[in-house]
Amino acid sequence: MTETTHTYTQEAVDLLKQLIATPSVSRDEQKAADILAQVIHDYGYEYRREANNIWILDPCYDEKRATLLLNAHIDTVRAVDSWTRNPFQPTQEGDILYGLGSNDCGGGLVSLLQVFRHLTKKAQKYNVIYLASAEEEVSGVNGIRRALPLLPKIDVAIVGEPTGMQPAIAEKGLMVLDVKAKGKSGHAARNEGVNAIYEALDDLVWLRQHKFKRTSEFLGDTQMNVTVIHAGTQHNVIPDHCDMVVDVRTNEFYENEYVFEYIRKHLKSEVTARSFHLHSSRIDPQHPLVQRCIAMGMKPFGSPTLSDQALMRFPSLKLGPGESSRSHSADEFIKISEIEHAIVTYIRLLDGEEI
Repeated sequence: MTETTHTYTQEAVDLLKQLIATPSVSRDEQKAADILAQVIHDYGYEYRREANNIWILDPCYDEKRATLLLNAHIDTVRAVDSWTRNPFQPTQEGDILYGLGSNDCGGGLVSLLQVFRHLTKKAQKYNVIYLASAEEEVSGVNGIRRALPLLPKIDVAIVGEPTGMQPAIAEKGLMVLDVKAKGKSGHAARNEGVNAIYEALDDLVWLRQHKFKRTSEFLGDTQMNVTVIHAGTQHNVIPDHCDMVVDVRTNEFYENEYVFEYIRKHLKSEVTARSFHLHSSRIDPQHPLVQRCIAMGMKPFGSPTLSDQALMRFPSLKLGPGESSRSHSADEFIKISEIEHAIVTYIRLLDGEEI
């Protein structure tokens, strides 16, 4: 490890400790964003801010060049009850740093900031933008959706979610459906009315058994899962409605709008979608960034978990320190060596290269 890399790693870890100690649950990231803004200012950069989203433009930005976006999110989920230590007290034990948001995705957030510093110290063949986004965990309206329209045209993005520094070149989309089967109430003893639960049975069977034809090499099938059902008020009343929630995870071959219309045509029940904007995303495996990852020994894969990638309408891949399995879990942690490895790997991947 060079002296410069050592400095980058130490400064990344110091910043991450500050962020862990500053609660930044989705929609309440202001204090963490303030810290990040001050650090960026101290590094000598002019930053821009919209709500709690903060970004830095390449000081040598040239609209004639392609533009690379380096993105990670500031916010965290709420701490689960099973934490055995204070989630807001950064605790380093050897190579391990414990704390809420350390893995998801503080490691990527602080590593990419150091990489931005390195890349902008000399002329590159492309522009670089660093974006720390808010409300990622809830896909909120004041998150990256609010920031992206204010940025210059982006040609490709690296999202610093925890992937073990392996490139996730496809990501499943998400659509949540509310499905309502209707019946007619009556007295159970006299077998009156129309039982809404029975009305829902055929739809439940179809949702369980239907398979979409197009299977993705990296993401597998588009999946539907009924995750919540509510019906009935008491034992002797025939229920007049049965409400269901369906979690739909789309691969890159299906737009959410198409899947919604397809499902609606096949169900007897009333179907509404909460939103359509969380689409599946992918990047061409032949893209220079992906090919360079492969040449460096990395293995592309498909990610089942959602990120801000879903809101990007340009090629993107997830590549970040830490492991997805640690995210949203008690006693979340990241390794200092993972942050160091990420910084070195990003620089090898990007410094002096084409995008």
